Amino acid sequence: MKAKNIFTLIFAAAALCACSSGDDGAQTPPATPPTTEPADPTDPQAKLPINISTSLVQLSGTRVTDYAFEAGDKIGLYVVNRTAEGAAQPLKPTGNHVDNMAFTYSGTWTPATPIYWLDDKTHADFYLYYPYRADMDNVESMAVSLKADQSTEEAYKASDFLVGSATDVAPTEQAVSIASRHLMSQMLITLVPGNGFTDETLAAANVSVRINAAMTNATVNLASATVSPTGATSAITPLKTGEFSYKALIVPQEINAGNLITVTVDGRDFNLPRTISLESGHLYRCTVTLSKTSNGINVSIDRWQDDGVDYGGTAE
Repeated sequence: MKAKNIFTLIFAAAALCACSSGDDGAQTPPATPPTTEPADPTDPQAKLPINISTSLVQLSGTRVTDYAFEAGDKIGLYVVNRTAEGAAQPLKPTGNHVDNMAFTYSGTWTPATPIYWLDDKTHADFYLYYPYRADMDNVESMAVSLKADQSTEEAYKASDFLVGSATDVAPTEQAVSIASRHLMSQMLITLVPGNGFTDETLAAANVSVRINAAMTNATVNLASATVSPTGATSAITPLKTGEFSYKALIVPQEINAGNLITVTVDGRDFNLPRTISLESGHLYRCTVTLSKTSNGINVSIDRWQDDGVDYGGTAE
């Protein structure tokens, strides 16, 4: 019995070894992992989205709330790709990488539809303008019209025009920062009671202010951020911002007329003869002292960017 049991165990062990090995005794190789296909560059999920942020080069006292964009404001954006060698290409009405894409502000800028970089290498130039218009057909000579009557907040803001650019920008996941600036000029007018007036009598009077002989139409070159006045002249009614203060946006131009500013107090005109050259992005302060005895206006004007010229004078 013992001999038979030993033989049975030896036979079972040999059979077990045969079952756990191949014919040549080699181990079965592990399975080959699946190959990962490269991302499809035409798949939007594989592209780098374009995001933007803006900063405002400020004219003291101006709006797009004067110091920032407001919720609901819309800008138009163009993106022009550079060549493989990094050279800039011209901005065109259409056929750019991005053409007149509307972005709406609500704390951040959101495009009407998502836009993406061409790839992760190609640099691009960015151009924006405000306010947005859907019918843009000329980026070299955009027709712009300012309101002659800016006596309401809505009309004043509708007369504003901003441009901005960022050039040679590398593809990035971060928002592209684009500095924008006011393209028009701004005039701030402050009335001061002089001889024959007091604060009380001036406040109680029927007062109106107008800026005379200014062109309110212009053309804008978006790429160069330049503006040119066009058309006939008209009087501009400024927005009243305080008891004795007013402001208006004006196309940059030289105003060379009989009277730059007319202040009408209870039916009587006080005129300021003045020739003035208004430059894009500049602010002009006019402190107008009304005087009955001198039958005119004493005025001093200080520019936002001081050029060393005294614009003061007396109007008779």
